[in-house]
Amino acid sequence: MPLIYPGLPPGAWPAWPHPLPAPGRARAAPRSVPCVRVPAKPAGRWIPECPGRGLRSGHRAGVASGEQQAPQAAATPEVTKSADETVKNRSKKSSKKTNSSSSSSGNSSGGSNSKLPPVCYEIITLKTKKKKKMAADIFPRKKPASSSSTTVQQYHQQNLSNNNLIPAPNWQGLYPTIRERNAVMFNNDLMADVHFVVGPPGGTQRLPGHKYVLAVGSSVFHAMFYGELAEDKDEIRIPDVEPAAFLAMLKYIYCDEIDLAADTVLATLYAAKKYIVPHLARACVNFLETSLSAKNACVLLSQSCLFEEPDLTQRCWEVIDAQAELALKSEGFCDIDFQTLESILRRETLNAKEIVVFEAALNWAEVECQRQDLALSIENKRKVLGKALYLIRIPTMALDDFANGAAQSGVLTLNETNDIFLWYTAAKKPELQFVSKARKGLVPQRCHRFQSCAYRSNQWRYRGRCDSIQFAVDKRVFIAGFGLYGSSCGSAEYSAKIELKRQGVVLGQNLSKYFSDGSSNTFPVWFEYPVQIEPDTFYTASVILDGNELSYFGQEGMTEVQCGKADEQEEPPKESEREDSMEGKEEHTKKRSQ
Repeated sequence: MPLIYPGLPPGAWPAWPHPLPAPGRARAAPRSVPCVRVPAKPAGRWIPECPGRGLRSGHRAGVASGEQQAPQAAATPEVTKSADETVKNRSKKSSKKTNSSSSSSGNSSGGSNSKLPPVCYEIITLKTKKKKKMAADIFPRKKPASSSSTTVQQYHQQNLSNNNLIPAPNWQGLYPTIRERNAVMFNNDLMADVHFVVGPPGGTQRLPGHKYVLAVGSSVFHAMFYGELAEDKDEIRIPDVEPAAFLAMLKYIYCDEIDLAADTVLATLYAAKKYIVPHLARACVNFLETSLSAKNACVLLSQSCLFEEPDLTQRCWEVIDAQAELALKSEGFCDIDFQTLESILRRETLNAKEIVVFEAALNWAEVECQRQDLALSIENKRKVLGKALYLIRIPTMALDDFANGAAQSGVLTLNETNDIFLWYTAAKKPELQFVSKARKGLVPQRCHRFQSCAYRSNQWRYRGRCDSIQFAVDKRVFIAGFGLYGSSCGSAEYSAKIELKRQGVVLGQNLSKYFSDGSSNTFPVWFEYPVQIEPDTFYTASVILDGNELSYFGQEGMTEVQCGKADEQEEPPKESEREDSMEGKEEHTKKRSQ
């Protein structure tokens, strides 16, 4: 492996942690500089980075990890020699310019009796293939001498508000690359040959543009300015695009920069779709996918169908199915259109109680009445719901939920209420317009990491201490709960506090009780709502149990477990997160995903 020093160009990994020496001062190079070996990652498998601590045998079998090894040699003799000579020459030159006291000090440090160590950033042993240099590499960027000149970043800041300043003379020479010179023209009236009046009436903004730059960045602008049906207009009105979104698109076309915000990303996606800027549209979709949660999943589902983004639509359905109750109770659910409402109410895999679905539909109907300027009455709520009301599977509710909720809401007619009560109680059930078959929901998948279990009188005891384990997955899943072992001395009841954390932040927790019948089976303990887990990131699962001390424990724990289409990788927690023995953490905690 080559030696790597801090003075290497950008892209090289610095292995010597100390900063570069100040100008005119030399810093000794280390005798042995560590190199970093990066393990190979086989396709389809996630391999975690080793935290630098040894692991017990049997629990990390087959898992590659990073290592640190000392290099064979610090540098070649020729390079070291040249570096020594350079340091000597520098010290001699500097000693002539100083007074007598400083020269005597220099002789003591750099005289013939003691040699100065080589300067770290002058020793380069990494041989790389020569690459073609770009303009920015050949002509390094210099700071403008005059105060009237400005940088590209300053232009960006001022141009966001269309407050253009007169550029300095020969401003083109200040920027070595065409990208930087092109960025100066962003939202700049200088040489602008077209203007856009963007936004709805009463909220418009006049933005300058340059036809050539716009035509290069968008086929729609090319057809608008240079096509067969091109119109020679100095001002173009765009009422259906928000000014902030149009500026974000212009910034991408002019500056090759993507600047997205949560409150404007949907409008920016609309602009990118309208003017066929596919890379910006893909960036918007990726931004939405990473920020997707139960709170905005319903709104994004409606927009993804409008923008014809099937991947985003599928991601929205995954979140809505798994965290249905959170999604239905969110404010964003009331903002969806009627077609999206019908698709959600019709969903077979919706993982929610039917009374929650019913209440969410009534909340949507109330907001829809306000949008249509209708009075908030029961009749109008039923009117705006229309046939979507019969997509709610009211006969599948628990009898208490129906009697105390839906039956007294006033939305159902008297005949409908009577028929549903007969459906619950009568042997001969009446015909109903409502769907009477319960939703399938999502079936939890058990992820077993232990191949066997056992118990011994002195092996493992519950004493109110925290048992934890770290794990990662190779695809996005939702953790519904944990499977825990129970008492080995007959039936017993336990109080369990379960937590799921990421980098110390609690993502989900619940305090509940479960009953152990004395068998060696595991017993599920659920979170209130499933917790979304992102791939290739370590999470910490923690449990605190209070109950019968003696219990079963798992044996032959596997480091990697495949559950359905997802692979789970586990490792012991870091020292800061350990609250009990490693054996207990590895043998007593188990993941359950859906």
